[in-house]
Amino acid sequence: MGQMVSQKPLELLIFDFDGTLIDSKDDIATSVNLTLGDLGLPLRSPEEIFSFVGDGVKRLLRLSVGEENLALYEEALRIFRRHYLSHCLDTTRFYPGMDRVIETLSGVKKAIATNKSMEYTLAIVEGLGLRSHFAAIESPADSSELKPDPGMLLRILSTLKISPEGAVLVGDSTNDVRAAKAAGIRACAVGYGYGDREKVTALEPDFYCEKPEELISLFGNS
Repeated sequence: MGQMVSQKPLELLIFDFDGTLIDSKDDIATSVNLTLGDLGLPLRSPEEIFSFVGDGVKRLLRLSVGEENLALYEEALRIFRRHYLSHCLDTTRFYPGMDRVIETLSGVKKAIATNKSMEYTLAIVEGLGLRSHFAAIESPADSSELKPDPGMLLRILSTLKISPEGAVLVGDSTNDVRAAKAAGIRACAVGYGYGDREKVTALEPDFYCEKPEELISLFGNS
């Protein structure tokens, strides 16, 4: 892991969303507990809810509701949607330094590939005024496309007409590293997000950074 060594110039940075570009965990936890409260279910600690983030809203709600209450799962999804759309911009922001990364690396195309639903993703991207920074935004077409499936990444490459060798995926989880490898692109793991650092680094990503600004030194001269 370290400086770029490929002879292929970097053309595209694909970012995971939650835990990589944005810190959204508090708004997610708030919305989950509002949902559980509406259903008359016990609330969960923020830390427990944080551990459920990363595999899409359906798994988030399934785990939050609990196996013993799965009869309430569909209702929980409906209630959560209302709460999260109302609260998804309460505290959610770019990670500190990420705005500088986006500005400094303006010569490199950027995209988002997230397991979050497109409805929530666009609400946040547009609410934070970030839409113009990203040439493509992809979320799963169905549950089979959740990362680590590479489908979203391959769609981005096809849409932007960029070869796998010219792209790097930046993400905080094992799902991100596995998806990148499956798509034939390089992976840059970040240590500041929600993922399990030991499990992520055990997959031997091509690059690693502890804070957003390090992306500039990694990819600024590509």
